[in-house]
Amino acid sequence: MDRPRRKTVVIGLLGVTLDRPRGDRWSSWRPSVGLCQQQDLVVDRFELLHQKRFGLLAEQVEADLASVSPETEVRRSFIEFRDPWDFQNVYSALHDFVRDYPFRPDEEDYLVHITTGTHVAQICLFLLTESRRIPGRLLQTSPPRRKHEPAAGTFQTIDLDLSRYDELASRFAVEHREGADLLKSGIATRNAEFNRRIDELERVAIASTAPILLMGPTGAGKSQLARRVDELKRARRQLDGPFVEVNCATLRGDGAMSALFGHEKGAFTGAVARREGVLRRAHGGLLFLDEIGELGLDEQAMLLRAVEEKRFLPLGADREVESDFQLIAGTNRDLERRVADGMFRDDLLARINLWTFRLPGLRDRIEDLEPNLDYELERFAEREGARVSFAREARRRYVAFAMSSEAAWAGNFRDLNASVTRMATLAGGGRISIELVGDEIERLRVAWRHAGEGAYGGVRSGAPGGGEPSLVVAALGEEAAEAMDRFDRVQLEDVLGVCRRERTASAAGRVLFAASLARRSSTNDADRLRKYLARHGLRFDELPR
Repeated sequence: MDRPRRKTVVIGLLGVTLDRPRGDRWSSWRPSVGLCQQQDLVVDRFELLHQKRFGLLAEQVEADLASVSPETEVRRSFIEFRDPWDFQNVYSALHDFVRDYPFRPDEEDYLVHITTGTHVAQICLFLLTESRRIPGRLLQTSPPRRKHEPAAGTFQTIDLDLSRYDELASRFAVEHREGADLLKSGIATRNAEFNRRIDELERVAIASTAPILLMGPTGAGKSQLARRVDELKRARRQLDGPFVEVNCATLRGDGAMSALFGHEKGAFTGAVARREGVLRRAHGGLLFLDEIGELGLDEQAMLLRAVEEKRFLPLGADREVESDFQLIAGTNRDLERRVADGMFRDDLLARINLWTFRLPGLRDRIEDLEPNLDYELERFAEREGARVSFAREARRRYVAFAMSSEAAWAGNFRDLNASVTRMATLAGGGRISIELVGDEIERLRVAWRHAGEGAYGGVRSGAPGGGEPSLVVAALGEEAAEAMDRFDRVQLEDVLGVCRRERTASAAGRVLFAASLARRSSTNDADRLRKYLARHGLRFDELPR
């Protein structure tokens, strides 16, 4: 059985100028009357809103509507504006009408006419529709553009669900891609999880001014990402103040309070002049507090109030100052553990971790090494004005080492940046040779040697002592793990670590056999991995995650 057609209801204000008859009232364009003359629009009911003092004009419009569209029911409602150009007054009056109106969206289709009324009234009707207080669509009418067109003019409905408009949707998609690309510094990252985090961060950065917490190991790119968020918000004209960055690990004692909150002259010994402080300097902009877990408890208490109330008291001052900034905090610490140890305030953590993004280290997104290698070469060229590239075999050897289990990347992307800088600086004729790569690999091995087994993750490599639980123990059990030779256990630990990070056996195989992959036109690395695991009685899809 067919459902009955929903009635079309127009809600509109009387146009005290546009709806007034002029000369031959049937030849001049009048928006409210012309709306009911449209061939492609049947108006079942017209809710005509007007002030009492325009009652005669409203009666005339009602009579003309009955003439051109006898099937349209006209309901006139009084709505009073003390000042039709005062936003608060107009919005309140329209809101009261909408609040008391018996909407029945299952039975009626509502069109909100925004051609008549003052500009303030049109804006208020838009806001009431956009907020869904009026469950309908906007409707706009236009006068005839050519002499031969009917006096009724034309009309257009506007659906505020912008995703319905293909051109707008594609434009939004382009802006989203551009924003995410900016946050990634233009690097074509391949790690799916990292890309998802960046996509979410892009949406949050644009839509929110709440604090953002970036967590991750040293060198994972927290500072760089904070700067990119600042650039993104500045491009959207959401910030007009400066970007201010502070490493909290360098702040101690009175110096910490002074650096953050400022001080008055004579506030303490050595305070020979007034100091503004970084929180005040960041007014209207973005403040990045790196290593926030290193702040003292007193500084944390003052920071909490500054974030919540946008005001604080500088050292030695008797009057508070205001500063409205967005906070991004960075840390390589486990802040929840710091809270449990009494080293970090739980109320401050609750305030700054509304949006928390954990950045993986280089080892955890090793498939992004090559794009970042190219990025570091570009940065070197911009910084030094000299373009440098790898010889083919040199690049192949460097990438094979860099993606192998031997490469610790203890400093993450900072290590990669330093490594590329060294090779590019020493490259004769702008070419990194295989000899330079060999020297650099040895230099990295020496630099990481002091970490010993830590290069493989401490206990993860089978070493005794504290730290994270061994994956070998989790997979085989304590007794079987203890029975393994150290050589085999270290190897299996690294393989299991790669398997845990990758979603499929094929992806894990590509990481584990990257060096040999470069020398072969076809491969079945997933099969090689499965056979290796089978020697230990393990299956990829049954490994602990």
